[in-house]
Amino acid sequence: MKSRRSLLWHYYPYLLLIIVCSLVILALYTSSLLKKSYLDSTTQNLYARSQLMGKLIFNQVTTEDFKAVQALCDSLGHELSYRITVILPSGEVVGDSEEDPNGMDNHHDRLEIKNALNNEIGVSTRYSYTLNEKMLYVAVPIKNQDQIVFIVRSSLPITFLSNTLTAIYRRITLIGSFIVLGTAVMTWLFSRQIKKPIEELEKGVLHFGNGDLDYRIYIPKPEEFNILSTAMNKMAAQLNEELHKITNQKKELESILSSMIEGLLVIDKDEKITRLNQAARDILNLKAEETHQRTIQEVIRNTELLQFIQTILSKGKKGEKELSLHEKEGIDLRVYGTIFEDEDHRTIGALIVLNDITRLKQLEKIRREFVDNVSHELKTPITAIKGSLETLKEGAVNKKRDADHFLDMMIKHTDRLNAIVEDLLNLSRIEQEAEGNQITFSNTTIVNVLEEAISVCQNKAASKNIQIEMECDEDIQAKINPFLLGEALINLIDNAIKYSEEESHVQMKAYKENSEVIIQVVDSGCGIPEEHQSRIFERFYRVDKGRSRDLGGTGLGLAIVKHIVQAHHGTIRVKDNTPKGSIFTIRLPLKDLDNVEYTL
Repeated sequence: MKSRRSLLWHYYPYLLLIIVCSLVILALYTSSLLKKSYLDSTTQNLYARSQLMGKLIFNQVTTEDFKAVQALCDSLGHELSYRITVILPSGEVVGDSEEDPNGMDNHHDRLEIKNALNNEIGVSTRYSYTLNEKMLYVAVPIKNQDQIVFIVRSSLPITFLSNTLTAIYRRITLIGSFIVLGTAVMTWLFSRQIKKPIEELEKGVLHFGNGDLDYRIYIPKPEEFNILSTAMNKMAAQLNEELHKITNQKKELESILSSMIEGLLVIDKDEKITRLNQAARDILNLKAEETHQRTIQEVIRNTELLQFIQTILSKGKKGEKELSLHEKEGIDLRVYGTIFEDEDHRTIGALIVLNDITRLKQLEKIRREFVDNVSHELKTPITAIKGSLETLKEGAVNKKRDADHFLDMMIKHTDRLNAIVEDLLNLSRIEQEAEGNQITFSNTTIVNVLEEAISVCQNKAASKNIQIEMECDEDIQAKINPFLLGEALINLIDNAIKYSEEESHVQMKAYKENSEVIIQVVDSGCGIPEEHQSRIFERFYRVDKGRSRDLGGTGLGLAIVKHIVQAHHGTIRVKDNTPKGSIFTIRLPLKDLDNVEYTL
């Protein structure tokens, strides 16, 4: 894995290279200037010496005392450490500090001599075959009344110049090396100073990128980085504030959606589900992983609902429809749909609301059945009373025997009407008190409630010579409403006596089982067929309607029992007794019932 280079190592070598190259170029340029300056200075020096030499030997040359000229050349040449040559305009050498002039070639064709003969300062650099080394020559014409009398040429070996320049170059190189080293160190330190605030900025950006918006960058100097860090801190604070707002809004939205009893689906223009709440998952029987970025065709199995959503998206209009979910039996829905539009009024999605109206449908059905049953139950005694009144009006009132018969019938049916109304009022009262949490519960000994209920029904049992037996531990207690539970038990015992044969018996049992109190009423009557057992607790439901009315039943007794048991957050069931009869079983929780919610 390739390591990541820091900013310092990314730019420092290039910066250092630029500095070194700049110094090298500067050194080369400086060396060139020094070389030129040194050559010019040496040339001027040789020129001055040549003029001085010309003045010293002027008389000797004009008198053709060439031995004296040679002597002066030897003397001054060795003393001044440079070569001196005296040349006549003809090119003949008459004096030289290094060689015997008699053995030297004519110098008329030398470049510097040619220039001097042209009244110029002759300067040239060339190889000397006499001395076998490269020399710098400066030839100066010595005149008398504008006539060139002779030429004095001074020269130095180039090696002497090179050695001098080399020494200068070494000093320049040494100084340049120190400058490069110092510059490198200073650049390094400067880069480090620049790197620190940059690293702090990088650290802050990483914190911000990882969601740590409470982190703060502190760079006191330089001012530019301080301004930048302050701006970034301010930006992070504002971003953090906005993020908190968005998070809180999202939580509020999620809380609202999750608390809604209506199902809610948000669908985009591509028919993909982008959001749905828990209520929608429950209604459609879906899991969270089944809906993530999936289309409605993949998720929704109900054809009616699928077509409704597609219609909303295609037509771009609001809609409403009632439908049933066949895959989840018994679920009735009222579905509302509306669209989302962009700035150009193009449909970009839809909002679908699923309202579970199953309970409303059930209540409506119960209401209709209740009205039908009440009407039917009231119609029979009212019809009988009306018929009796009409018969009395037609003359039966004058016949005492017939009048008594019809009056007794009217009293009987009036009592029945009164019983029905009382049971209806009683049932309504129990429902209202249970729903309004108006029922009070207290720790009560169960055996006392059973004994009270048996005592109320004792006379009726004695009339049929029926024995009521009780089995209950005296220490069993539960948090109940003794009056209501007693009323439920009286209804059950009364029914058991009604439907039991004479000289039989009815059993009352109560015992604990796990965290429940079990109360049973067992009779030896005709029993209840299995197909009727699930509906026996409905209002006005009868197994044998004729026999029930003959025995004075209103059809509401077991419904009252069921609601009393449910108010105690309990359950009631019925099953056949062997060999005959029925067993009604009440299960009551032993836990605290103060905060129990009542449900029908």
